[in-house]
Amino acid sequence: MKSLHVLLITLFLVATQSHSQVQVDQIAYNGRDHFITTTIGYPASGTYIPTGQKVPSTILNPDGTGVIQADDLTKTKINWGIECTDEGIPIFKEGFNSATYTFWYRTNDSDKWNYSQFSIHFAKKKMFLMGERVREYVDYNVQ
Repeated sequence: MKSLHVLLITLFLVATQSHSQVQVDQIAYNGRDHFITTTIGYPASGTYIPTGQKVPSTILNPDGTGVIQADDLTKTKINWGIECTDEGIPIFKEGFNSATYTFWYRTNDSDKWNYSQFSIHFAKKKMFLMGERVREYVDYNVQ
């Protein structure tokens, strides 16, 4: 009986520790705190390029790292996230068949955070980053 009790407690502890939670990071911009996450319910990570081109590109990794390529084709490593509440709930503005988020990023050689627009266009199955860089996605949430 005692070993069953220990087994149940162990299983409970393992289950609670392994339950994945949304990672939320706190950043500061102009003296105000903001919260960011890479988990928004849609596959935000991937490669974004201007329509009909191959460069410049932006690569967003699921762990909040990435690479942004400037118009002169220089590449810079970045950290990134989408603005959310302190509980990890993404903050967005809903449009007609779209949602617009605030995309935060900083280069690895700087402590200064920058922001831009990130939008999802559901009917087109496309995501736009910084207005011009785009990638298609597959919506696995469709019922």
